[in-house]
Amino acid sequence: MLELSSEDQIRLEKLLEITAPFKALLYDVDGTLADNMSAHTAAYMEASRRHGVEMDPELIVETAGWPTVKVAKEISMRYNKEFDPQTFANIKSKIFIEEFVHQTLPIKFVYSHLINNKDQKRIALVSGGRRSTLQHTLKAIGVEGNYEFLVCADDTEKGKPHPDPFLKAAQLLGVAPEDCIVLEDGDPGVQGAIKAGMGWVRIDQL
Repeated sequence: MLELSSEDQIRLEKLLEITAPFKALLYDVDGTLADNMSAHTAAYMEASRRHGVEMDPELIVETAGWPTVKVAKEISMRYNKEFDPQTFANIKSKIFIEEFVHQTLPIKFVYSHLINNKDQKRIALVSGGRRSTLQHTLKAIGVEGNYEFLVCADDTEKGKPHPDPFLKAAQLLGVAPEDCIVLEDGDPGVQGAIKAGMGWVRIDQL
């Protein structure tokens, strides 16, 4: 178990209280379990530069939880720059894995919440990221083996803010949507949770 600061201990206790009534916990990864949003933003910015775009980093905040290809399409549209979204996504993922993933640390109180609940509740991870990239992240923060299912960008036709990824996770766990709570750090994920009929909590607002 990680050593928590007094502030993180208070956050953990709040989170345990909020999630107590639910049977299943659905965790976002980037920015929720993993403290790596600044690294993802840096990778997006470098990939954008390689495509002739000086991207406003606020765009990544707005699109938190979106699949990488969808973010690439958004960058292309906003900056009126034509490029192949799949190629952009491949470059962004390569930059992140080669330059940043080894620096990734867990968000301690959320990681501790997962570990505290792993033998008591059903657990799935729901992310807009690619499975190949996520596996590197989950290994870096030591979460491997502590959840039942991983639902990522490849698993549903529509990603966040649509409810599909969360409903897929509930189906895999065999738990009714109303008995699930989503732990998120971004509005798109919260919107998806609400549309799925699930509880939700913004871990960055505790």
